[in-house]
Amino acid sequence: MATPPADGFHQRLHRVTPAGLSVQTTQTAGMSRVEALSGKTVGSVDLWMGQTHVAAATKSADHHHGRSETGIYVVSGHPSFVFLEHEEEIRLDTSPGDYIYVPPWVPHREENPDPDEEAIVVIARTTQEAIVVNLPDLRWVGPVATGNIGPANRDWHTY
Repeated sequence: MATPPADGFHQRLHRVTPAGLSVQTTQTAGMSRVEALSGKTVGSVDLWMGQTHVAAATKSADHHHGRSETGIYVVSGHPSFVFLEHEEEIRLDTSPGDYIYVPPWVPHREENPDPDEEAIVVIARTTQEAIVVNLPDLRWVGPVATGNIGPANRDWHTY
């Protein structure tokens, strides 16, 4: 085993090639997640990063990512991201180069309406593990933020 670096400035960079992507992640029906950067693959502490593939003419099951914030970058295809706002389904239709931010706990799903082309997105999360909680629908029943929800003080209650 290698000796740990004397300080944080003398660590190595890691390269993960497409062949090194891991499918050993939590999955949601209608999509495939692969892990690139994580504690398991490169020893990261807080970061998880990977890809999601949504086949042509497919939609994922409804899900959320718990306490994790999720940043999404659209690589190819035209996926749509669906969530509820005041009990109404809202669709964010995207194109390559677009970014999507998914706040913690927000139920959503990905859809790929294109009948021929797979949609591929890159995902980064603020939790080292790739939290995925599959849901029966987009309505949320669970922890709800109350009071001061800044990063230093989050109060959660379950309803």
